Amino acid sequence: MTDAPRPEGAPAPKGPGLPLPVTEGEVEFERTIPAPADRLGARSRDRIRALDVLFEADAQRRDVLDVLRDRLRITAAQTPLPVRSRDLVELYAPYATDIDEDLETHSRDWPLHRMPAVDRAILRLGSAEVLYGEESTGRGAIIGEYTKIAEVLSTDDSPRFVNGLLQRLLDIRGLTS
Repeated sequence: MTDAPRPEGAPAPKGPGLPLPVTEGEVEFERTIPAPADRLGARSRDRIRALDVLFEADAQRRDVLDVLRDRLRITAAQTPLPVRSRDLVELYAPYATDIDEDLETHSRDWPLHRMPAVDRAILRLGSAEVLYGEESTGRGAIIGEYTKIAEVLSTDDSPRFVNGLLQRLLDIRGLTS
């Protein structure tokens, strides 16, 4: 197999001999800059790993603790699940039904099945941590973390939605406790 002739001044193809597109005239490319790795702190990354478990359980329609047990097995394909992530999933599991009822009740015009799956996982885990987590962490800081995670992982409208709904749940809890 022979290579097709290159236009004059075109760079040599890289990789497995794939042809480069030929352009006429000047083309202006946007420079892409990778997102900084420190954009999310260690706690946020642990929360995201826990979200992965909730997301997978939801997608596969499996019990979240069964998925957690699968994730705790160390394989060559993944890094071990951090202890903090496991603790968050275990915090959520016993309250899963109550959390879904709260979210369904207080998310005006957005039943759970209509929410994006990522938002559903964020709201479920965020609700568990805000409503049933340790009192030592400020509830506002937790809501801010989940809002930031929604900003990174979901749609443009998700951060506001996540922030508003978690705040509403916290406000209602304050009225009833």
